[in-house]
Amino acid sequence: MAAAAVRYLRSADASPVTALPRPALRCVGEDERAPVGQAEFRRVLGNFATGVAVVTAPGTTDDPQAPVPTATPAAAAAPGSAPAGFACQSFSALSLDPPLVAFMVGRTSTTWPRIARAGVFCVNVLSAGQGELCRAFAVSGADKFAGVTYDAAPVSGSPRLAGTLAWIDCTIHAVHTGGDHLIVVGRVDALGASDEDEAPLLFHKGRFL
Repeated sequence: MAAAAVRYLRSADASPVTALPRPALRCVGEDERAPVGQAEFRRVLGNFATGVAVVTAPGTTDDPQAPVPTATPAAAAAPGSAPAGFACQSFSALSLDPPLVAFMVGRTSTTWPRIARAGVFCVNVLSAGQGELCRAFAVSGADKFAGVTYDAAPVSGSPRLAGTLAWIDCTIHAVHTGGDHLIVVGRVDALGASDEDEAPLLFHKGRFL
């Protein structure tokens, strides 16, 4: 059906498709009550179980926020720089053609500017036994890669963490605003999955499953 629709839209006799007008958007005013409280929003949305990933990016030599790199092979290959990474629940496949994925990151994130500066990233899909690794990447202000085994993703050079279920190597394709978050779209350049039959790390109601 989808293929037939595409053929129809491309045919000479088809009428041009007119996009619907974009809805008017506005922020909630300071003197207005938000329609949904943040605590209730978190409580209800916490019922939706998600997978967990770590989004990483290679360090750049002009990165003023980069911590001193630890002695890992990937860090040694890029003297004067250190990689960036953060734990992410809001990762999703987006498009098959072209191959696109997306993740959401808070506007106040201190890691996001470093990923944006690199222009590339790797999504590391965590396995059920990597809860502690996830917690390490959820903190701020520390060397998150201390003691972490990784190598370089084949295209971007972003850290590819050991023991993960899958990795997706990407170039930043687009960034959109979404309230207090940014929606980052990545074009997939390479990807792979583990041959091991392991369960994924899941997050539900504030805890790992």
